[in-house]
Amino acid sequence: MRQIVDFVNVSEAGLESSPVAPALAGLRANEARYFKNKYDYDFALGSAADEAEAIGWVARILAEERDIVIASSPLQAAAFEVEGYRMAYVFYESGLSINVMYGVDEGGSALSGSSSPRAWTFRKNSPPGSSLLDRSRSWRAQFGARIS
Repeated sequence: MRQIVDFVNVSEAGLESSPVAPALAGLRANEARYFKNKYDYDFALGSAADEAEAIGWVARILAEERDIVIASSPLQAAAFEVEGYRMAYVFYESGLSINVMYGVDEGGSALSGSSSPRAWTFRKNSPPGSSLLDRSRSWRAQFGARIS
């Protein structure tokens, strides 16, 4: 059963097993605020056990399209449609949040993103334009993602 995320009174409910639960709860509340302000949509999440289909969809997309497998356990997730987009969110025990968005209309675009309450690490003196690659490597190391 999904619960609407309250972005005013931030709660760690459902995230207690995460070592970064307070920060992850803040990240989750920020997403709820975004959806309420942009789409007037109540962002609601269910437990990993109840949202196996959404978690499977995100895992398949990450594996097939990005060669990424998340080692951390999912805690909460949801898949939904809003204003012509199919979206899914998964919040992991490590503190990682993954979202996937596809346009449902013919020729719609596909996007994926990640957020974390942890700071990204970057190499010093990186060549111009390489920060995305560094961020990707850092992300994979921090969250136990495996490159196939």
